[in-house]
Amino acid sequence: MTRSELIAQIRIKRSFLCVGLDTDLSKIPSHLLETEDPIFEFNKAIIDATKDYCVAYKPNVAFYECHGPKGWESLKKTIDYIPNNILTIADAKRGDIGNTSKYYANTFFDYLNADSVTIAPYMGEDSITPFFEHENKWVILLALTSNKGALDFQFIADGNNEELYKKVLRKSQEWGSDENLMYVVGATRAEGIGEVRKLVPNHFFLVPGVGAQGGSLEDVANYGWNNDCGLLVNSSRGIIYASNDINFAEAAANSAKALQTQMANILDSKNF
Repeated sequence: MTRSELIAQIRIKRSFLCVGLDTDLSKIPSHLLETEDPIFEFNKAIIDATKDYCVAYKPNVAFYECHGPKGWESLKKTIDYIPNNILTIADAKRGDIGNTSKYYANTFFDYLNADSVTIAPYMGEDSITPFFEHENKWVILLALTSNKGALDFQFIADGNNEELYKKVLRKSQEWGSDENLMYVVGATRAEGIGEVRKLVPNHFFLVPGVGAQGGSLEDVANYGWNNDCGLLVNSSRGIIYASNDINFAEAAANSAKALQTQMANILDSKNF
């Protein structure tokens, strides 16, 4: 999916919602466990219920690969099922060099046919550039995360008092462009989103942490907005586990619609 296609979908759907498919067999409705592929059956129902309210889906690869070959099959079936006009994000957080990176790119872009993949940047340029060899695909680089451990490295300053996450943002712009490079920026550090936006004014941000993790949608929009919206705000548990009974898909739809309505109001307020 190209940048212009993504922006068009945001305008059409009045939404910048990404639904995280962190599908946990211990949390899905028990009646699905009797099916041949419970993970896919759950995802299929969630996608059918929420596809009108979101512009992206983000399967977290760890929830699939832990089940071995069957989990990978569920993941591929899920990505294949997602409509073509919705961005697919393989949340894999890979980051290695040389042929390893090349084959990771082949896995997610050729075999799974995902539109994008999340990448850890700390092995540098040669761990990232193989992903840019795939046309109309996106690298989503970890930039500023919200977890407690982010304080261990991301805020370390160099001799010029530049923090490490800012150095990553500056350097990575030499590798890709706003047409193929996004950044992960955590929602629970709202002011941090503003700091990132100053350094990368035109790129899209994938923003986790809204909803169950406590991030504010309004703060994300206030700090992270750019002329093209520039935001994909992810909600996982708050949507897909809105209910665990037989009406789980309807509950997910209601939760997604509520967020989409808030987003539509924000888009209207920004004259977008």
